[in-house]
Amino acid sequence: MIIEPRMRGFICTTAHPDGAAENVKQQIEYVKSKGKIDAPKRVLVIGASTGFGLASRITSAFGSEASTIGVFFEKPPMEGKTASAGWYNSVAFENEAKKAGLYAKSINGDAFSDEVKAQTIAMIKQDLGQVDLIIYSLASPVRTHPKTGVTHRSVLKPIGEKFTNNTVDFHTGKVSEVSIEPCSGDDIENTVIVMGGEDWKMWLDMMKKENVLAEGAVTVAYSYIGSSLTEAVYRNGTIGKAKDHLEATAFEITDSLNDIGGKAYVSVNKALVTQASSAIPVIPLYISLLYKTMKSKGIHEGCIEQIQRLFQDRLFSGKTVPVDEKGRIRIDDWEMREDVQKEVAELWNKVTTENLPQLGDLEGYRKEFYQLFGFDIENVDYSKDTNEMVQIESIK
Repeated sequence: MIIEPRMRGFICTTAHPDGAAENVKQQIEYVKSKGKIDAPKRVLVIGASTGFGLASRITSAFGSEASTIGVFFEKPPMEGKTASAGWYNSVAFENEAKKAGLYAKSINGDAFSDEVKAQTIAMIKQDLGQVDLIIYSLASPVRTHPKTGVTHRSVLKPIGEKFTNNTVDFHTGKVSEVSIEPCSGDDIENTVIVMGGEDWKMWLDMMKKENVLAEGAVTVAYSYIGSSLTEAVYRNGTIGKAKDHLEATAFEITDSLNDIGGKAYVSVNKALVTQASSAIPVIPLYISLLYKTMKSKGIHEGCIEQIQRLFQDRLFSGKTVPVDEKGRIRIDDWEMREDVQKEVAELWNKVTTENLPQLGDLEGYRKEFYQLFGFDIENVDYSKDTNEMVQIESIK
């Protein structure tokens, strides 16, 4: 079929397998160009199909020749209907890993469930024995709790009072004022249950009990802090409470891994275009201005550049892992540089629909958004007939 992007609001409902394959190849080439990383060789990535999780799997496999197991929840293709982008990314990753002679297997299912945890542990026992690195990169808005059976939904809302600020519709480029009503009822509790650290700890507790954690195993979860411009809706909002919980959980996990010399870290990463961030008011405008500023200074990074730097310069540099006063790795250091934030704040006060093309990088934002789904990628012929029915080889 001929596959074109189809939009429904802030969601792209189609994905392109050839574009995803080319995107994955380009990320692999970037990692290989930066040289070998002395990092763990048996790696589990929970949330492995897109964004930081996919970048972590690529960096592990092609930066340090690691065997990887990836867990994700993606939609397979049907005749005449494309799979989700993460499915095609995972097809491409496994194909490239196989060509390179690397072990790579995947599990498609609800990572919050006890069943998928057990299935993953069985695969580790059978194929790898134990794992040395566990990346936790889930970004689901909904979680059915494995113990209670209750389904919880997260919300992205301010706490206490209504928040009003500028945002942009990245499809049209129109800058407008948006107001977000504050959270109410169980919104905070539900958001923490979905996006906090409970499930991360459940994974590590079950893995330790089943003896699939190697001596000195490291686990890393990803977080975000961001700018004062976005803090009302992000870090000081409901999602911020969830991130606080995630970061506190790192200390609990480290305590529980003490006897095997294990360690849990939270890495605070930079703002990037994701399907989730595109739907949060204010964030697309902030990212557009941030990209323009960081590109002008030569310090812009996408997912793969961020994670490669995290692995090479922070986690596995051979030195003590540098952390901030709250024990977090700060790979958002370039985004949060004083000169960058000052410039973005100045642009924020000037930006309008008319001058956004000059002040911001809306085209860069749009391009990265479409690339999430395998579109607008160089060296791909989108006019040709494409087989949408590609399968992930390791998933039977």
